[in-house]
Amino acid sequence: MKQIIQNLPDSAGVYQYFDANGKLLYVGKAKNLKNRVKSYWRFTPRLTPNPSQSSRIIKMLHEAQSLEYIVVGTEEDALILENSLIKQLKPKYNILLRDDKTYPYIYIDESVDYPRFEITRKVVKGKNITYYGPFPSGGKALYDALYEVYPLIQKKSCLKEGKACLFYQIKKCLAPCEGKVTPLEYAKIVDQAKESISKRKKLITILEEKMTNLALQERYEEAGAMRDSIQTISSLTITSNIDLANTLDLDIFAIQNGDERGVIVKLFMRQGKIISSTHTYFRHTHIFDENEAYKQALLEFYTIDTPHISQQILTAHTFEDSQQVSQSLSIRFDKKIEILTPQRGAKAKLVSLALQNCEELLRKKQNDTIMEQKIADLFDLSVIPYRIETFDNSHMMGVAIVGGMVVWNENKWDKSSYRRYALDARDEYGQMKEMLSRRIEKFSSEPAPDLWILDGGQANFNLAKALLQEAHVNLDVIAIAKEKLDSKAHRAKGAARDIIYSTQGIVELKPNDKRLHWIQRQRDEAHRYAITYHQNKKRKEDTQISLLNKKGIGKASVKKLIDYFGTFEAIENASFETIRQVTNRQIATILKEKDIH
Repeated sequence: MKQIIQNLPDSAGVYQYFDANGKLLYVGKAKNLKNRVKSYWRFTPRLTPNPSQSSRIIKMLHEAQSLEYIVVGTEEDALILENSLIKQLKPKYNILLRDDKTYPYIYIDESVDYPRFEITRKVVKGKNITYYGPFPSGGKALYDALYEVYPLIQKKSCLKEGKACLFYQIKKCLAPCEGKVTPLEYAKIVDQAKESISKRKKLITILEEKMTNLALQERYEEAGAMRDSIQTISSLTITSNIDLANTLDLDIFAIQNGDERGVIVKLFMRQGKIISSTHTYFRHTHIFDENEAYKQALLEFYTIDTPHISQQILTAHTFEDSQQVSQSLSIRFDKKIEILTPQRGAKAKLVSLALQNCEELLRKKQNDTIMEQKIADLFDLSVIPYRIETFDNSHMMGVAIVGGMVVWNENKWDKSSYRRYALDARDEYGQMKEMLSRRIEKFSSEPAPDLWILDGGQANFNLAKALLQEAHVNLDVIAIAKEKLDSKAHRAKGAARDIIYSTQGIVELKPNDKRLHWIQRQRDEAHRYAITYHQNKKRKEDTQISLLNKKGIGKASVKKLIDYFGTFEAIENASFETIRQVTNRQIATILKEKDIH
């Protein structure tokens, strides 16, 4: 390693430290690789860590046994590559923040006579587009409320019809399609609606009146739905008396690391008013680094598709790479973006407000993940597993082979992150390998969780560890399986005990242990999800087999086709000649004369 360090180039790039087992410890970026990496070390009389480094870096350097580097063209490229590698590979000594979701914006295109509000998560092409947001939650409720309160054009297709419809009759539209309202009169309504997006008190008052009227008419279900909308819109933002100049747009970021986890609070101010806010938690780590946290948070939030970015971003703390991140965002959005940490005045009060919310959110979350902490202690995991992915596969005698991944995140099921896998492998080991390999391939866009739980024994556990090591990804793994009785594993309760495989070896817990119940719950949800997919797929395949049988293709021929092509879709897309070679001319003629579905 000493020789590699002494011969590093003067170029910009990314460097990676590995331990004796090839496990990735740390990823960093540099404007000048030679200068940056050399600064970590003292070279005489032997290679030792530079004591001026932080304690976490010194600890990392003592474990480091090898170094690899990637040369890039510019420091900007190095910054982007570093962020991508941290997300994908989860190095032991880098902080890892969860991916930011793409938040929705409400927008309006006023280049037409009768514009409508729409929702988008990406930049919309147009010369007179105005964006409102982002709205991390409640954006759809606010959008629907605009159309409930104001007589706007309710549907995109309304103007094309050229005839007043039901919306006009129930007084939810003024029928511009028949010219019953002029563009100027309509523009005044649009202006009122635009004002309601940021100043929502009037909007909520009107909704409350409508809710009361619905309740008086005994339309309780509709009244309840409106009550829920009011609550959602009311909770869009953090209450604040801070008011700035009408034209000022600001994005405010505050990051705080607590005893058990960290939190990021984001406030969005538009035209001097805070219009929305959000927060995300990240795993607790003794190697927390403020610079890395802000750098990742900003680069992840502002993607190239972000519809609107304020020219001023406020952060609660100064951080080393703020200038580089500012430059990177300026290049990305082709306009000057400033990153500031105000010390006094109204902007400093906004930052203080964000930090107060960090403290409150950390306090409220203290007791939410006691079980995850117990699991981390039991299996000596590298981090408390706030986000867990659990895998199971399902098939019946090689038919409708599928796999399922379920996700437990922040003490609840994250069903939007569940994934189904149609698998090709014929044996269970191969099926698990196929499923895990495909998940690893997605780490660059959908970062790895804190823990994998696998349904299966030692073989699946070893498989997962090998695949992760090959990909240089740091991720804890455990596997749960029924112990074998008479060489067979039994799922039925009471037939056999569940045993767990981990880096500590086999762990057996008593049947009444709540930690075991928690792991079983993860496994059972994955099994339920996988078997539901299997049943649906098998039902569809049974229908397809029945159709083939009716066409005069026997079971043996169907099996031969499935064994060769793998799926019915592949059979359908196969050429006449290929099918003829697999079966015979008669079957090829039947299949290619008409679709098999």
